[in-house]
Amino acid sequence: MKTNLLTAAASAAVMIMANASGATELRLSHQWSNKDVRHQVAQMVADDVAAADVDLEIKIFGSKSLFKPREQYKPLSRGQLDMTVFPLSYAGGQQPAYNLTLMPGLVKNHDHAARLNESPFMEAIEAKMAEDDVMVLVHGYLAGGFAGKDKCITKPEDVQGLQTRAAGKAFEQMLAGAGASIASMASSEIYNAMQTGVLNAANTSSSSFVSYRIYEQVACYTPASDVALWFMYQPLLMNKSAFEGLNEAQQEALLAAAAKAEAFYLEEAKKQDAASVEVFRDAGVEIAEMTPEDFEAWRAIAMDTSYKSFVESVPDGQDLLDKALAVE
Repeated sequence: MKTNLLTAAASAAVMIMANASGATELRLSHQWSNKDVRHQVAQMVADDVAAADVDLEIKIFGSKSLFKPREQYKPLSRGQLDMTVFPLSYAGGQQPAYNLTLMPGLVKNHDHAARLNESPFMEAIEAKMAEDDVMVLVHGYLAGGFAGKDKCITKPEDVQGLQTRAAGKAFEQMLAGAGASIASMASSEIYNAMQTGVLNAANTSSSSFVSYRIYEQVACYTPASDVALWFMYQPLLMNKSAFEGLNEAQQEALLAAAAKAEAFYLEEAKKQDAASVEVFRDAGVEIAEMTPEDFEAWRAIAMDTSYKSFVESVPDGQDLLDKALAVE
């Protein structure tokens, strides 16, 4: 009983301190540098909320300074973290359905990705987030490509025997099906892994390829263009209880800032691919192009590996896949 009273007293003291400071503070964590588009999305939300003058402050902890890249979803769901910009498939171990948000060839282009964000497919994914006390503030998909340390990668045969990094289970399954050896790591670890010879090839978002300076370590880059095999859902998430604990004015300010940031995120995502090509070309890296035939060859392997495994291992996997494929 004494311990409970002490705990209650400590909690009350914290609440009094929070009130005395004048503003509610939310902690937002992500793994990227402040030049990355995902940081810019977070900063836009923080700035707009501050400008709304509703006694709400968002403090951003970037460059994996608060939590390791793949370890942010669990503290978010437990209320130990308020917000994160997070590649959702990183949490595929907790919610296998999330692996569908990084499925080879499922998303055709950025506008298609935007339609997926507003579809029954995304409603089903958000329902699973709600089970973990998590909600979406800003939807966003980023496209990406391949980079090879010693050679270009455009078709499945190009990865045979290479130690390759992919960003999620589905891509790892496809790459393994094409004969690659898999090394699992966050995108923030690619540079060092290539520098030390641990990796021969990697795929990740156009933005990460640039922000992590992968152009310093590779000979060839295959960017997302008219044909993009790699699309990854990377939203700004929030702990649902933390959101519900805000007052009405704070919630409205946060949602208004999020809507503005989501529109920015979509337009910037489209620009990232072309911008990354220029950065790699300026660094003297060869630029390769994936043809529609290459794309179909990859997708055929994915259908026999990633898609098949997802449907077999996730109880409602076929329904979720059907919902995603139904979006034109």
